[in-house]
Amino acid sequence: MEKLHTPLDLPRILNAFLSMLQTEGLEPISMRKIADFLGVKAASLYYHVKDKEHLIYLMGEKYRSEVELPGPELNWREGLRIWACNFRDTLKLYRDSVQIMNATFAPSPHRLAHIEFLYRVFAQQGFPDPQIPWYSSMLKTYVLGFVDEENRMLKRSIRRQEDAEASEDSAFSSLPEEKYPHLVRLAEYTASTDFDNEFAGGLQVLLDGFEAQLKAKK
Repeated sequence: MEKLHTPLDLPRILNAFLSMLQTEGLEPISMRKIADFLGVKAASLYYHVKDKEHLIYLMGEKYRSEVELPGPELNWREGLRIWACNFRDTLKLYRDSVQIMNATFAPSPHRLAHIEFLYRVFAQQGFPDPQIPWYSSMLKTYVLGFVDEENRMLKRSIRRQEDAEASEDSAFSSLPEEKYPHLVRLAEYTASTDFDNEFAGGLQVLLDGFEAQLKAKK
């Protein structure tokens, strides 16, 4: 609980929500818990925010505002690559960030700015209009899905500490080889946690696919 009796306002509520997110995660947080953290009555929060969903919306906007949009001077592939890397880096800063981003669909200013950026990059490169929303969504979904899996693996590594990779490697390599020959052969790579190279490799495959589709249309 906060000790200082400062006036209750939206920034103070958001800071409390963020602090609780980092320590507890999204699921157990309620408006009553936020009020207790701030040392106020729950009813007083509703003067500033509608409900928990409204707080999630505002937090999603905060995350998006911290993702730097690349400049127009970059070629299309480099612009998309940097955007994806910036997006991933920001999401990694905050607990349950992917869950928060997936829970917000409202056309908020920063969300619209990111969509406009992606659409502009694809449009200026000459991608067909019907494909632009599709490819933009694929790129966003790749980043969100990767960070979600990355965070899950990191949490498991923390629980198992230094034995995490060895345990998973051992689990796969000890399978019956006649039944799972490829799982056994690739066990050490399956348990690998080289997230940066994996993210870069997957992103390159995605961009290569976009480029191949563009060339096929010309």
